[in-house]
Amino acid sequence: MTLIGHNGGPGIGNTGWHGYAWRRARADLVPTLPLEVVRMRVRRAKELGIDYKSYASIRAATGRDVIALLFSSNALKCGPKLVAVPEAEATKLRGVARAERLAAVHRPLDARSFHGANAALIDSAMQAPTLADGWSATREKLADLTARRGVPTDAVLVVGATMLEAEWSVAGRMAGYLPAERYFTTL
Repeated sequence: MTLIGHNGGPGIGNTGWHGYAWRRARADLVPTLPLEVVRMRVRRAKELGIDYKSYASIRAATGRDVIALLFSSNALKCGPKLVAVPEAEATKLRGVARAERLAAVHRPLDARSFHGANAALIDSAMQAPTLADGWSATREKLADLTARRGVPTDAVLVVGATMLEAEWSVAGRMAGYLPAERYFTTL
């Protein structure tokens, strides 16, 4: 089974001769990237709701497209007293095209009630990893959420509002991290 965003070719790896050859080929390609490819990537960045510079750096680092966005409940400004995503953030989420919209919900907010209140905006939700979770447990929780949706973790961009959430991208081996203030202010 080929995962979404994967061309089905062999894995190259980041070390040794294959890693060097891949990095060298990418470096040689960047100055001569066709204009239509750049235009296509600008359109894709708009579909995801992120600025082109962020999208281009993620593409360069991972070698693949972002096919899911993982929002923390903090990034969505939700909590036990405000379960529904506020209208400004909801408008931005409605504009996301051709990407999964996932959420990691901090306690005491319940993931099921959060998803129920925001089903039109969020494709799947789970309880967020906590400070008590180590790196392995955090990685497992994040991998479980993405696996349920058939999304590889390295094609998921984390949008968060705290340093703990920024660490999710490293612990979960995800595509990267974008602060909520940057994501929600990008046109």
